[in-house]
Amino acid sequence: MTITVNAAEATTKFAELLSQVLLGEEVVIAEQGIPLARLVPIANNSSPRIPGLDKGKVFMTSDFNEPLPEEILSDFENSHII
Repeated sequence: MTITVNAAEATTKFAELLSQVLLGEEVVIAEQGIPLARLVPIANNSSPRIPGLDKGKVFMTSDFNEPLPEEILSDFENSHII
């Protein structure tokens, strides 16, 4: 279940909302009906990592460390941050 609260209410009821999150609820903080943020519980990934589990699923070509082709490199150099 998702609980939606406005930003002012989230400020005054933070402890209560945090309790809801710890119970597995999702809290959406909105201002004027526009969602701004989400409070969600952190997933408890208690399963151990197993080395080599994905062996063979990732590969790199022999030219991985070679310079980029000029046409691709020029796209990076000529792009502008918006």
